[in-house]
Amino acid sequence: MLELALHILDIAENSVRAGAKTIFIDIVENRGKDRLLIEIRDDGAGMDPTTLKKAMDPFYTSKKVRRVGLGLPMLAEAAERAGGSFTIESREGAGTRVAVNFRLGHIDRQPLGDLTGALMALIAGNAGVDFVCRHECEGEVFILDTREIRNEIGEIPINHPEVLKFIRQQIFEGLRAIGTEAKKLLSS
Repeated sequence: MLELALHILDIAENSVRAGAKTIFIDIVENRGKDRLLIEIRDDGAGMDPTTLKKAMDPFYTSKKVRRVGLGLPMLAEAAERAGGSFTIESREGAGTRVAVNFRLGHIDRQPLGDLTGALMALIAGNAGVDFVCRHECEGEVFILDTREIRNEIGEIPINHPEVLKFIRQQIFEGLRAIGTEAKKLLSS
């Protein structure tokens, strides 16, 4: 994967397949500490210790459509290559947490990329799941919480084209306001 947003999309899709009803995505960009932190937590089925250990094996996947599961091992390798770290924690019946830490300015760190596109794909394709994305950049915070949006729109489906248009605009304005590197894609 060429950008971190695609890793976020992949991990969140894993959470959806694990039955998660709410997925939390936290991103922190801190130039002063030269850190980029990404954490994805869910309330899905979780994994037993044996499955958790297998999750880091590129030749193991629970997906039925392919025989390899490169997502987590590739993200772990990307973090290591960029002077960071990777952790995964999971408990059966209690969900999973994936945390990745990068040196923000490392020459080998993948760009954050099209975070807006990744979030839009998740929301549009998983109308029954809530996503809470908190993105912090230099102390400025943007939060997108589909639970709040659902409260505002009532019976209108969250994946209705007009609602998706509104959400896309909210993400655009929120990322621009906090000055994140993800905003660079928004103007192109």
